[in-house]
Amino acid sequence: MKSIIAAHPWLDEPGASFVTLTEGGELRGCIGTLEAHQPLGRDVAEHAVDAASRDPRFLPVAVEEYPLLDVEVSVLSEPEPILVVTPEWRRDDDGRMTAVPSEHPVRSRNELERALRPGKDGLILTERDGRRRATFLPQVWEQLPNPHEFVAHLLAKAGLPAALDWRNGEIVCERYEVTAHADH
Repeated sequence: MKSIIAAHPWLDEPGASFVTLTEGGELRGCIGTLEAHQPLGRDVAEHAVDAASRDPRFLPVAVEEYPLLDVEVSVLSEPEPILVVTPEWRRDDDGRMTAVPSEHPVRSRNELERALRPGKDGLILTERDGRRRATFLPQVWEQLPNPHEFVAHLLAKAGLPAALDWRNGEIVCERYEVTAHADH
């Protein structure tokens, strides 16, 4: 590993990654982290091992499966709040109501679905109290290209009702992008 890092020093910089394993086009394991907390090279190596052996949705990958696996490494940008601009009505100096653009984090499912960039955004949904949290990588848009369905499936992944509709910021919404590297 040291020779790889010497040849690619950026792997020694903090980074967050997901490693996705597929076999015959079907998910076989996917493990990662959303925030950079260690050097990217170590992060990828640990997630590769974990995706093959510790994804709770699957049995560990058997030795004979390794030649059949496709590996994709997704390097994540730092998550950021999804902001939208909406008109906020205010009285001007003459007492007339005027619409003033106001930027704020998305507060409702409707605002979220309109703000999403299909194919580009990875999405993190977190209950305001932090109890439940889930993410979909941008690659999931290939299976769920409709923003409403994308959000519904992610809510279900978080253990929340897929039809959940919120309007007062009960769900914190963040986006990130990935640079994906695949070995097929």
